Amino acid sequence: MGSITRGIANNVLGNGAVDGTDALSGTIPANNIANATLDNLTAFPPSVSAGIPQVASDPPAPSEGDVWYNTTTYKLKVRGLGAGTWATGGNLGTARYILAGAGTQTAALGFGGYTFPPATSRSETEEYNGSAWTAGGSLNTARWGLGGAGTQTAGLAFGGFSTAYTGATEEYDGSTWTTSPGTMNTLTRSLSGTGIQTAALAFGGQTTPPGVTAATEEYNGTSWTAGGSLGTARRTLAGCGTQTTGLAFGGKTPASTGATEEYDGSTWTAGGSLNIARDQLAGAGIQTAALAFGGGSSTLPSGTGSTEEYNGSTWTTSPSSLATVRYNLAGAGTQTAGLAFGGNGALVPGIANATEEWIKAEGNLEVTLT
Repeated sequence: MGSITRGIANNVLGNGAVDGTDALSGTIPANNIANATLDNLTAFPPSVSAGIPQVASDPPAPSEGDVWYNTTTYKLKVRGLGAGTWATGGNLGTARYILAGAGTQTAALGFGGYTFPPATSRSETEEYNGSAWTAGGSLNTARWGLGGAGTQTAGLAFGGFSTAYTGATEEYDGSTWTTSPGTMNTLTRSLSGTGIQTAALAFGGQTTPPGVTAATEEYNGTSWTAGGSLGTARRTLAGCGTQTTGLAFGGKTPASTGATEEYDGSTWTAGGSLNIARDQLAGAGIQTAALAFGGGSSTLPSGTGSTEEYNGSTWTTSPSSLATVRYNLAGAGTQTAGLAFGGNGALVPGIANATEEWIKAEGNLEVTLT
C-alpha cells in the first residue's frame, strides 16, 4: 500500500484561508495540532497586544471606549458609562405642574404651569444653577400645557392654555421675556417642543374643540411654518433633540402610547417604542441618546417613576427610577445629565416642587470573558 495523500493545503494564505492546490503526504505530527501552551497563556500574542495595551495600573484619564489589560489585577477593562441614578436637587420656589423646561442640568429654565386650588395659570420663571432655583423674569402670557425650547439665556415658550388656547410665542434673554410677532398656526396645548430659540420644533398636542393633533411647526426666530405631521397624533407627549433631528415619544391618542418617532427636518419616521406606554411624561437628550421619565396612564393611575434610555433605535429600562413618582412634570438636560422638576400625581401630596438630577458618569468597567 502506498502512502496516504491528504487533501490538505500546504499553502496558507494571509487571510487564514488555505490554498488547496497541492497535496500533503504523510502523517501530521500531533504536536502540530495540539499546542499545550494555549491552555496556559501567560502573555498576549503580538496581534492581540497591539490592539489591547497591557499596563500595570489603570490609565489616569482614559476616554470612553478605551480598552486595556491590567497586569496587576489580571482584569480586562473598558472605559464606559455606568448605570444612571437619580439624586435629589434643590426644590422649585413655586410648586406647579404642566410646566415647561429648557436648558441643561446646571443651567436650566422652568416656566409657566398650573396650580390648584385656586385654579391658576402661572407666569413664573425659575433658573437652576445645578443646586438651587432662583426667580427669573415672568412670562407675559401666564399659561400651562405649553412647549419649551432653547437654553437658560436664550429660551423659547410657545402654545399652551391661559383663559383660552394660545399660539403666543415668547423669547427669553436670561432676564426678560419678549413676545415674538410669530404666533403658532395651530393653537395647541399639551404639546411638546425642542430645539433652540432660533430653530425650534413644536409637535402634537390638543386643540379646540378638544381633539388630538399631529401638527408639526418649525420656528426660525421670527415666524412659524408647517412641518411634516406626526405619524401618530397625540397630546401630553415628550420630546427632545433639534429642529432637524427631533424625537417624539409617549403621549395620549386617546389611549396612552409608547410610540416613538424621529424627525429629519421634514418627515417623521417610526422608531422603537417605549417599554412602558405612558403620557404626561418628560424627556431630555438628543435623537440618538434620549431619556424618558415619569408619566402615567389608565393602567398606571398612581403614575410611574420609570426611566428609559434610547440609543437611536431601542429603549432600555434603567434600574433607577424617580424618587418622587409623578406626571405632568418637566425635563431638561441630556441622557447623561438630565433634570426632572415639578409635576403632580396620586402619590404626591399636593403639587410637586421636587427636583431630581440624573447622573450617568463614566467609569472603568471590568469585562468578563465567557
